[in-house]
Amino acid sequence: MGNCCTTPTLAIGNKKAKKKPNPFSIDYSVNYAAGGENKLTVLKEPTGTDIESTYELGRELGRGEFGVTYLCTDKSTGEQFACKSISKKKLRTAIDVEDVRREVEIMRHLPNHPNIVSLKDTYEDDNAVHLVMELCEGGELFDRIVARGHYTERAAAAVTRTIVEVVQVCHKHGVMHRDLKPENFLFANKKETAPLKAIDFGLSMFFKPGDRFTEIVGSPYYMAPEVLKRNYGPEVDVWSCGVILYILLCGVPPFWAETEQGVAQAIIRSVLDFTRDPWPKVSDNAKDLVKKMLDPDPTQRLTAQQVLDHPWIQNAKKAPNVSLGETVKARLKQFSVMNKLKKRALKVIAEFLSVEEVAGIKEAFEMMDTGNNGKITIEELRDGLQKLGHHIPEPDVQILMDAADLDGDGALDYGEFVAVSVHLRKMGNDEHLRKAFSFFDQNRSGYIEIEELREALADEEGGDANNEEVINAIIQDVDTDKDGRISYEEFSAMMKAGTDWRKASRQYSRERFNSLSLKLMKDGSLQAVNGGAR
Repeated sequence: MGNCCTTPTLAIGNKKAKKKPNPFSIDYSVNYAAGGENKLTVLKEPTGTDIESTYELGRELGRGEFGVTYLCTDKSTGEQFACKSISKKKLRTAIDVEDVRREVEIMRHLPNHPNIVSLKDTYEDDNAVHLVMELCEGGELFDRIVARGHYTERAAAAVTRTIVEVVQVCHKHGVMHRDLKPENFLFANKKETAPLKAIDFGLSMFFKPGDRFTEIVGSPYYMAPEVLKRNYGPEVDVWSCGVILYILLCGVPPFWAETEQGVAQAIIRSVLDFTRDPWPKVSDNAKDLVKKMLDPDPTQRLTAQQVLDHPWIQNAKKAPNVSLGETVKARLKQFSVMNKLKKRALKVIAEFLSVEEVAGIKEAFEMMDTGNNGKITIEELRDGLQKLGHHIPEPDVQILMDAADLDGDGALDYGEFVAVSVHLRKMGNDEHLRKAFSFFDQNRSGYIEIEELREALADEEGGDANNEEVINAIIQDVDTDKDGRISYEEFSAMMKAGTDWRKASRQYSRERFNSLSLKLMKDGSLQAVNGGAR
């Protein structure tokens, strides 16, 4: 849930005319005095107002845009739950309030199901809304994918069946999820046989047959093309499941790029790549299902029931149970980190930082380097980030280390630390970016050409072994106008774009993808599939 609307402005006319109240300008974050006329009430029928009378809130389990999830223990029984506490200070618009209200209504509306997290109680006080839910301690689906490095077809089929069964239940009860992704599925416990559960209905909507929606929500890499066209229905959930299945089988999303525009255009083109490893090893039945779930025409896309009836799902126990290879493992580890051009550019930018900018970074490096050897190990990085108030999940600390460790020695020297700090702090202002761009643009043509890219990366990470493949991938991702070279605008967009496809935030989705879809509609890009928006 989030704010997808800007505050409308009121026209200034006759000074005597009464201004119409603007619901979006109300500051819902104000804590009015108890019993005050304007005190914000979010939930219609909460269980109570004092959560601490029944539950004891413990350690933090997770943190999101609007609140924090805590371990929660029933004082009378000792049973443990998860409590999602949503701060009213963060609910700044009527849209935000309605999103929370609807999330609760949807969780109450859906039937008890082994693969949908259950809502036990709701509380509301002056400061927050508290949702007491079933506790899932087994970690995210994505983390298990990364830990394994791959899923065999048999395991992927079992996971896909579970996810699509959740979609089927939702659709049968008139609920469209709209934000299906691996992060929104948790395992109940650490056991290999633990049930997988859908946990987040913050962007879900009630729908009736024939309803159409226009709001762009969700996470970019899992969005169906019709969402970008602002004309969609519940079929978008099957598309998102198809994206998850593609990731399960090969380790990367089917539609990916370094820039927002690149991601959107890849989704619109909807071209699936089944040529690169490990796809030649994947069964034809599995590829057939992926194609039918990722059909850009929602009227031709499989329904949830049709997915469950597909031979690959029906014969899941007979699906190949062999490893799909080390390529998948390598991709999962490397995929969400920065490409080599971005890493090299960050090193260049680091050289242009002012004394003031470097001072804080140097102080942080010395604080983390508890061994005083000029190197930061992953353990020191983890501990240092916590001391600085960055609560980063364990897998992401490893991803950060892998991204920053340019020489591959398993630790960060000062130069590598500065480069990743520049990235994390978004200190690459336009002046810095111009200097970095000039470093690559040796002939001052105003473009980074393929030969210049080749020369700049020749000495990076082991020389020329995979250089052509790397260069082609960079051009594919960064060169959004497909003229075979990288302009400053494309370079700047790459440097400012998020590098982790798993962490694309809802704010990013709603605001940037909203404006981006309008841009693509204007330039005709959205006409590329299925005749454009209907």
